[in-house]
Amino acid sequence: MTKLHLIASVALAFALPALAQPTFDSPSPTAGGSTSEKANAMADKGMYKDVQYANAAKKGPTLVVIPGDIKSNNATFTQKFGPNNIADFAELELGKANFGILERADLGSLMKEFQLAYSLGDPDEARKFLKKGKLKTTKWVVKFDVLKAESVAQAQSGFDGRPIGSLLGIFGGGRGGAAAETVVGSVHSGEATGVWIIGMRYKILDANTTEQMATGYTEEKMELGAKSSSFMGVSSGEQGGLTLDGMVQRLVQKLVWEIDSKHK
Repeated sequence: MTKLHLIASVALAFALPALAQPTFDSPSPTAGGSTSEKANAMADKGMYKDVQYANAAKKGPTLVVIPGDIKSNNATFTQKFGPNNIADFAELELGKANFGILERADLGSLMKEFQLAYSLGDPDEARKFLKKGKLKTTKWVVKFDVLKAESVAQAQSGFDGRPIGSLLGIFGGGRGGAAAETVVGSVHSGEATGVWIIGMRYKILDANTTEQMATGYTEEKMELGAKSSSFMGVSSGEQGGLTLDGMVQRLVQKLVWEIDSKHK
């Protein structure tokens, strides 16, 4: 009877449809077209990618991520990001690296007082909170600060065929010269690129003493670009680049990789 049950279970397993993550179709009217393929190919390069953390099999200490500081005065960045956004990304990645995460949302109003004690570097006040509830298990306090977010370089180039077309019309003469003037004069192209440099630092503080245990820094370039061209009334254009959200998450991933590799 046991053998029959085993055979039946195997048969049933093969008969059931394979379960997979849901996929969704795009409602865009251009889906599947050439512009859609180009745009999606660019977007694919900016999508979230999992990082394989070297010591993920090893359980890390229990920690709390407190919102860090944003030192940049760049209005575009500060309007888009606040310290809580970055702390959210950090909790996600540290959890994937197998650290014990005490989520800020679960700590309620206690979190604000706890954060203030560490920001002021007051170990006596901080220790009071470590005796309460879930905070009793906390070993580390981790924060991520943005030290740099600035647009550092821009470049652009273009071609306008009208001046050359006019010369062809003057020197070419006749119908051939007029045709050449029309064709060359209709050619227009241009492209522009801007580069940002964004730098991020992490700090690991001892939960009991508030003393700094470790720190690290990394920075990345974020490139944004656009190009367009037209010829005989037919035009095309492309623009894209990594978003600020994507760049911040990549910086967090790099720093979490370092924490996992060096300090676990």
